Amino acid sequence: MRFLETKELYKIYEVGGQEVHALDGVSVAIDRGEFVAIMGPSGSGKSTFMNIIGCLDEPTRGDYFLDGIEVAGLDRDELAEIRNRKVGFVFQGFNLLPRTSALENVELPMLYNNLSAAERKKRAMDALRMLGLKGREQHAPSQLSGGQQQRVAIARALANEAPLLLADEPTGNLDTKTSVEIMELLKGLNSASGITIVLVTHEPEIAAYSRRIIRFRDGRVQSDEATGSS
Repeated sequence: MRFLETKELYKIYEVGGQEVHALDGVSVAIDRGEFVAIMGPSGSGKSTFMNIIGCLDEPTRGDYFLDGIEVAGLDRDELAEIRNRKVGFVFQGFNLLPRTSALENVELPMLYNNLSAAERKKRAMDALRMLGLKGREQHAPSQLSGGQQQRVAIARALANEAPLLLADEPTGNLDTKTSVEIMELLKGLNSASGITIVLVTHEPEIAAYSRRIIRFRDGRVQSDEATGSS
């Protein structure tokens, strides 16, 4: 069984009395442990696809399976449960709480998993240290560089031990040197831990870190090919 699979996925919006197909019959299969980049121009459907596989949105029709669970058709509470247990998110804007320490930011998603305070702190500390942030645990986001803030965001995504990491333009607010550091970090995490990573980017040099690139256009998969990266 594939780790992540969509079958004939459609997302249709009503705009001015007309149907707009944000996704138009998308079928994609991703195995556990893959590192996949999603590319495409604005309006191609890549962000809609990311939102659906992250359980942030629902398809108009079609099937979606994540880690053996049939996701399409679940209600909001069930989607939230799947999202919390199965998916970690990393965004372009970091999305850290400004008046909260790095440690507390990483602990936040674990509040919904019935973990003890001690276990939450241990997982958060371990994730921050793994990402090179030992000694920065009590720093607020304003006291961290952009690259350090993104590392905190990645630590937050990993601390829940979700098997899927979704990264939406994770280097979009970073300079070239820091972008390379973050991508090397994600590549290393994928190789070392086997976590499945799906990355949305418009930059070919960022997509090249993945092992596979799926290109979207007009709501459809235009191409799907290996990169040769190892």
